[in-house]
Amino acid sequence: MNWKNRFADRARLMQQSTVREFLKHAARPEIISLAGGLPDPELLPVEETRSAVDKALSNYGPQMLQYGLTEGIPELREFIADRFRKIGATAENVLITTGSQQALDLIGRVLINDGARIAVQNPTYLAALSAWRAYGAKFIPGGESSLTEANGMADPDLIYCIPSFNNPTGQSLDASERSTVLTYALRTGTPLLEDDPYGDLRYDQSPKPPSFLEVAGNLNTPIVHVGTISKVVAPGFRVGWVVAGRELIAKLTIAKQSLDLHTSTFTQFAVFELLTTGFVDVALPRLRAAYAAKRDTLLSALEVNMPASITWSRPAGGFFLLLRLPPDVLGSDIASRAREAGVLVVPGAEFHVRNGENTLRLCFSSVSSSRIPAGITRLRRAVSDSCS
Repeated sequence: MNWKNRFADRARLMQQSTVREFLKHAARPEIISLAGGLPDPELLPVEETRSAVDKALSNYGPQMLQYGLTEGIPELREFIADRFRKIGATAENVLITTGSQQALDLIGRVLINDGARIAVQNPTYLAALSAWRAYGAKFIPGGESSLTEANGMADPDLIYCIPSFNNPTGQSLDASERSTVLTYALRTGTPLLEDDPYGDLRYDQSPKPPSFLEVAGNLNTPIVHVGTISKVVAPGFRVGWVVAGRELIAKLTIAKQSLDLHTSTFTQFAVFELLTTGFVDVALPRLRAAYAAKRDTLLSALEVNMPASITWSRPAGGFFLLLRLPPDVLGSDIASRAREAGVLVVPGAEFHVRNGENTLRLCFSSVSSSRIPAGITRLRRAVSDSCS
């Protein structure tokens, strides 16, 4: 059967993820992976989760094992809404999703028409680009830590950004850029999607900037906030959320009904019990210290090993940095050589709307600090013939 002739038009726009392909090799014990953006397995809350599940089963046993509301369990929605209570948020402003990736896909279904123009940082989150290409989106690139640079704000239909510690660069929008983007969205009514998976993982002790939604001051605005527990608790739960005005939440809920009916009730109740223990507040200092140490180890190893022709970003938080090779060197070629040398890195081109063929994304979160220097030594061997 030749299925290619039967694919829908949107299926032809779907592309294989390079990141996922590279992760297939990460399980080999001899490989040092600086590829996938996974939390450190030693920092995952195994015992805390065991206790939370036991408590949730005692309190909500039949409900945990039953179908639930598409919007999510009221208890978890109220918990998320409490973060935005100062601007009048209630559970009706919250939709629980199966990871923040589902939130991005739902927003694409509801807000993106074929040919819609989406302003993005360049580079930006690969899976957002992948999700929205299937809906016919056209991307307008800004800069590494900007949306307004170059053509990044040329009358878009939607603005998408990771304002804190962007994947793949680890860079953040500064206060001036945040103000400019928010002012534009409020003045024009252009939906502004703030994706915030890494905002709590800041390593320089500076206070977390308020979200666009909080600065806007109310929910009757075009601001949409997307969050997840994947980076600060555990990705295996697959719990994310959207916070926005009720009209948008209602339409997103209808779109979700046709996808999975609802996010796992079992998981939601377990997550609710885990979060209400104050786990995140207790865990964050430990997470920040551990990831900051890994970042510092990676930066030091790059300083020692990389030739002067290679530069890189210096993230103040998150999981990633972007390595920039000389203009005539392809990141895909270096990534292939690196894999042969025993270290995984991700070509940066697919994170870019424009250019970026000479970049690599490095992730420091899941690899042990003791293996990072060896990984960069292997990467040096991969670049030695092309970069002086």
